[in-house]
Amino acid sequence: MIQSRVLPRSLQAAQRAGKQHRLRNSQRGFRSTNISRTALAGRSPQLGRVTGFLLIVTISAGCLYTAGYPRDLHAEAVPAPAEITFEKQRKKAGSREENRDLISSQHLQVKKSWENPGVYAWGSNTGKVVAPDSEEPFIKTPRRIPFFDGKLIRDIKLDRNFGAAISENGDLLQWGTAFSTSSSDPTATLKGKDLIKLSISRDRILALSSNGIVYSIPAFEADQVSGPKPLESTWFPFWKSRSAISYRTLPITNMSWGETVSDISSGLEHCLILTSRGRVFSAASGTEDFPTKGQLGIPGLTWTTRPPGSYDQPHEISTLKGFEIAKIATGDYHSLVADREGRVFAFGDNSAGQLGFEPDVDSPCIDAPSLLPIEKLYKGTNLRPRVTNVAAGGVNSFFTIDATRVAGQGEDDPRGLGRVTADTWSCGQGIWGGLGNGRWTHVQGTPTKVKALSGLFEYDEEKNMVVPIRLARLSVGATHSAAVMNNVVHLGANDRSSENDTNWGADVLWWGGNEFYQVGTGKRNNISNPTYIAPLDVDADKEKGRREEHRFQITPRKKIRFSERNVNVEQRIECGRGVTAVYSRT
Repeated sequence: MIQSRVLPRSLQAAQRAGKQHRLRNSQRGFRSTNISRTALAGRSPQLGRVTGFLLIVTISAGCLYTAGYPRDLHAEAVPAPAEITFEKQRKKAGSREENRDLISSQHLQVKKSWENPGVYAWGSNTGKVVAPDSEEPFIKTPRRIPFFDGKLIRDIKLDRNFGAAISENGDLLQWGTAFSTSSSDPTATLKGKDLIKLSISRDRILALSSNGIVYSIPAFEADQVSGPKPLESTWFPFWKSRSAISYRTLPITNMSWGETVSDISSGLEHCLILTSRGRVFSAASGTEDFPTKGQLGIPGLTWTTRPPGSYDQPHEISTLKGFEIAKIATGDYHSLVADREGRVFAFGDNSAGQLGFEPDVDSPCIDAPSLLPIEKLYKGTNLRPRVTNVAAGGVNSFFTIDATRVAGQGEDDPRGLGRVTADTWSCGQGIWGGLGNGRWTHVQGTPTKVKALSGLFEYDEEKNMVVPIRLARLSVGATHSAAVMNNVVHLGANDRSSENDTNWGADVLWWGGNEFYQVGTGKRNNISNPTYIAPLDVDADKEKGRREEHRFQITPRKKIRFSERNVNVEQRIECGRGVTAVYSRT
């Protein structure tokens, strides 16, 4: 029996409306979704699944809402706007000079070095050398020695246990626990000799006077008091008196007319003496030990074979006759000399390769000056090397070289010919980073290039050309070193120049062993790559509102007005045995 289904009146109306709608769409040429009775009856499977899913979601949401979830509804908090801070306006300068101090740390450093000269020291303080008034075992960052405040000196040399300096009037000053345990401040010992240069051995001080006399003074006060005191001339004619302290002189024999001593350099047991004619003499510089590692440069010279006379008498190095020597340097037990033609001779201990030759276990010492084959370092580069300076300390050696570009075989292009590249090379022991080449090498016989100090150029506005950046000076201590760059400096800011015209000095880089904080970074880790350190007077920068870090720049020589007089002054660096100093030199 077929039962007819009676549709509600509302559904019938919907069907009639749907028919009319389809008719209109067909007449207009559109395809339309057929909302018909079949769809409402669930005949489309896809639409049915969608409808069922929506029904389930709606029922689930209703159940959760009836159960009271979520119990607390909160709107998401709107984040507060970021607080905008404005940089404080820089302090307004009251003068042209004050404006320069505010805009340049380098200008402030130069100004401070002129206005308040003195000695900054740091490193090991076990001998009360770098801080005589302190019981601290280490001085981690540069600190002024109060005794030298406002004073200019001629030279300074520091050991861990004793220090020596030459005052502005040429007197010798000594301090440290090895010198005296009863006096902390520097004490004037050898007076009236017009000293100009110092060098120290293990237990003696060598001092060169302006008239070319070399003095050898005990480093310890007790030896100065108990030792033989020579006769000295007095202001009264033909009258002599005993010296206040014990000392000896190292006389040079067979000096030609006008020849005088021009330089001295000392290791732990030996010293080299250079004359104005380019001759080199060597002598024992210690009291206890006679040189035995060939560092005197005289084959066969030992304690038993030495000639009659004083054990520390100078001997001319005959092998170097005919070479006009211009530079000398000494390490602990080795020696370097360079002539005016740019050749280098080395002799002494070579156990770590510090002479520039590969060490020989069977023959660790070379007792005669040997020519270093510098040309091999530039083989195949079309560069002609010429050594311009040598430096040594501990078991390390350094060479600065000007390498000139020359034409290669069959080369016709003239571009670049004659261009000079300034390089620095090192050899010896690099276990503490003392070679400065970024490596930790135990033994380095063949010299290796210090890349951070080599191949550098800058534009010189006065010369209107690009020039190589050479080293002005190189100070080598027992395990650490400092290099002063000969970069373009400016010291001419004055009242007539712009308020933005600032002075700046020369860059300084440091590296090597840092066991006693002697490098000056404030940290104890050794450094194998040359690095900068902070300014000597950091507080001065802070007073000007500078919070960022700046690097120390050293002030080159300049004629200034100081203490109502005109003086030529510069800052110098001295690297010693675990200690370092920066001083104002006249």
